[in-house]
Amino acid sequence: MTAAVLTSHAPKQLSLQPLHKVPLPAGRPRVWYESHNRRLKAMRLAIALLDTGVYRPEQAPDRAIRAMAALIGVHPPSEATCRMVRALIYDGR
Repeated sequence: MTAAVLTSHAPKQLSLQPLHKVPLPAGRPRVWYESHNRRLKAMRLAIALLDTGVYRPEQAPDRAIRAMAALIGVHPPSEATCRMVRALIYDGR
């Protein structure tokens, strides 16, 4: 029989250093670049929210997502980007 070990995990500290940017491939339509950048921004925001303990979409109103954007240093997201962030947080239950 094995004993269960209880540990407490402290929330991770946010890294506020800018990410290394790689140039995007040339020759794509402008819409592709816009949607690509929107997805990247939504992923960054979703990861930051998950790191702070927001695990369900209902815990992430537009106001909280925009506050996180200011904290991590990205421009305030649009409503479409906020919806995308909540979709990424969605756990499927």
